[in-house]
Amino acid sequence: MKFYSPIALLATAATASAWSTATPRSLSAVRSIRTIPATILNSYSTAASGEAETESFRLGFTEGDSTISPWHDIPLKGSADGTYNAVIEIPKMSKAKMEVATKEANNPIAQDIKKGKLRDYHGPIFWNYGCLPQTWEDPNEEHPELKCFGDDDPIDVVEIGSKALAMGTVAEVKPLGVIAMIDDGELDWKVIAIATDDELAKEYNDIDDVPDAVKDGIREWFRWYKTPDDKPLNGFGFDEKWLDAKEAGEVIEETHVAWKKLRSGDTEAGKLWTGKE
Repeated sequence: MKFYSPIALLATAATASAWSTATPRSLSAVRSIRTIPATILNSYSTAASGEAETESFRLGFTEGDSTISPWHDIPLKGSADGTYNAVIEIPKMSKAKMEVATKEANNPIAQDIKKGKLRDYHGPIFWNYGCLPQTWEDPNEEHPELKCFGDDDPIDVVEIGSKALAMGTVAEVKPLGVIAMIDDGELDWKVIAIATDDELAKEYNDIDDVPDAVKDGIREWFRWYKTPDDKPLNGFGFDEKWLDAKEAGEVIEETHVAWKKLRSGDTEAGKLWTGKE
């Protein structure tokens, strides 16, 4: 199946905050800088190890002289009320499916592997994509309305700003809304947010401020992106509607509470690395 789904067609939408005319970057280009500052607001740094575009590649995080976990040690809350820190795993207009390795010590960013092969999207993602630290979608907890369980990962964030953010960036973001994706029967929330230092941040304060082309584009990209692998379309709860910024904050807080229980040992971690013995 060729990648001529609505995802490709949506890429023609003329919205600077969502789409870019830049060509998709290879993973080696994304990784060309060995050590970069992760944020100007904190002392986090990242360092790459292993060989680019292989199973050995890792992007680790440090704070000062100490190795840290981007999942457990970077705080959820940002510097201003209503803002959060987002760890960028996949830069805008790239294809490698990078993610915080939740089962590895210190949770570096690594490329996902499926059936023994490094995983890439079949087309570029048009936004910066990552996760919110100190959150967890509990696979033991059934959502009371949607009747499905969490996907066992930190909550995902789609940053829709005008700039491509490097892998490993810790960006302070403002949540604008959230959508409940159902992926293979699991609940996989997608928070839509914008970096607080982006030129569009003053204009975007809630989900209704986001252009329909952006909201529809994100939903359809995530609906279709697995179909080239002969996977079914993903679905969405709440009649496929985007919930607003207030509801996004409530969902984030629920996943933060779940993370606290995981980290404290009140919830069984299984194979997840939590930094706790």
